[in-house]
Amino acid sequence: MLKEKIRQLAGHIQEETIANRRYLHAHPELSYREVNTAAFIAGKLKDLGISFEPMANTGLVALLQGNKPGNGQVVALRADIDALPIRELNDVPYKSKHDGVMHACGHDVHTSSLLGTATILSRMKDDFAGTVKLIFQPAEELIPGGASMMIKEGVLENPRPHHVLGQHTMPELPAGKVGFRGGRYMASNDEIFITVKGKGGHGAMPHLGIDPVVVACHIVIALQQIVSRRVNPLLPSVLSFGKMLANGATNVIPDEVRLEGTFRSLDEKWRREAHTKIKRMAVSIAEGMEATCDIEIHQGYPVLINNEKLTDITRTYAEEFLGADNVVDLDIWMAAEDFAYYSQQADACFYRLGVRNEARGIVSGLHTATFDADEHALETGAGLMAYLALKTLGN
Repeated sequence: MLKEKIRQLAGHIQEETIANRRYLHAHPELSYREVNTAAFIAGKLKDLGISFEPMANTGLVALLQGNKPGNGQVVALRADIDALPIRELNDVPYKSKHDGVMHACGHDVHTSSLLGTATILSRMKDDFAGTVKLIFQPAEELIPGGASMMIKEGVLENPRPHHVLGQHTMPELPAGKVGFRGGRYMASNDEIFITVKGKGGHGAMPHLGIDPVVVACHIVIALQQIVSRRVNPLLPSVLSFGKMLANGATNVIPDEVRLEGTFRSLDEKWRREAHTKIKRMAVSIAEGMEATCDIEIHQGYPVLINNEKLTDITRTYAEEFLGADNVVDLDIWMAAEDFAYYSQQADACFYRLGVRNEARGIVSGLHTATFDADEHALETGAGLMAYLALKTLGN
């Protein structure tokens, strides 16, 4: 059976998959700088006899054709390859060798799993019909994101995939389990930059100036009305400011204050409306307090929408491969992912791969200095994606 053969191969290559993951984890590279990572992937694809081409500078796209009579179906499988500017605190043999750079979001798991999938499928060419497109994508972590770059350079053409699948580590979910959600799953993300300008002076004589700190505080508090009073409560939105720079002193009122934050939504229409409301409210509050306000909103990734029909059937295939007890339903996730760009171009399904192991203390969240993954998840990740690909192709 197809399922049993894939399971056997996933287990057989597990040591290699772990070795690949550990190399990638120990040698992380930041977005748009994944030169050595791309070279490592290219070397592995060459060893497998899989043809590929570079794309978006440090990305790669490869094709794997089944030997059975073709049905014209094409499925794309995507893994992101970049790391984060975080100093790793884990005490493990594969700890990052690049100080201040770490695979804290599991992209090493995604990449090694997809290499494992490629290995499995390269040994099963006689067992399937159709074409599998392997997308090793750079720069997911940094706007404008590698997905949009690769799409512009034709990653979804020649041949055009009917479906696109991707997976992402989930440290809240035990290794061996996966999760799915159809429809709207992940939020859009936009970056907000506000500069409030007043008139600085001595802290003992505020009446002689215009205090931009007070104005900025009013703006931050008032803008929360955008998400609490101006949108349907059934439509999730998040507005958070994580950076406020005044550069005054205990007795010095500064001339200006800079604010930086993020706005996230699960609806593109409301997203556009919210931008207008945020700008209007911030400017009017500043003007009402005799200050000025410059505001820029940098548009990030769109809402990620999983095709309902594809997600339903993919979930069924996952239950076949892993057992129903190992497949769970997911809540919406207000994080953002540039996989959303693929979902705008083709039927797509982005699911989650459990990597948690409480017994071993592998419990840290994404984007933390102690994030790690139970490597048993690699066997699940490589095998399941191979199975999903072949079933999606109609095998």
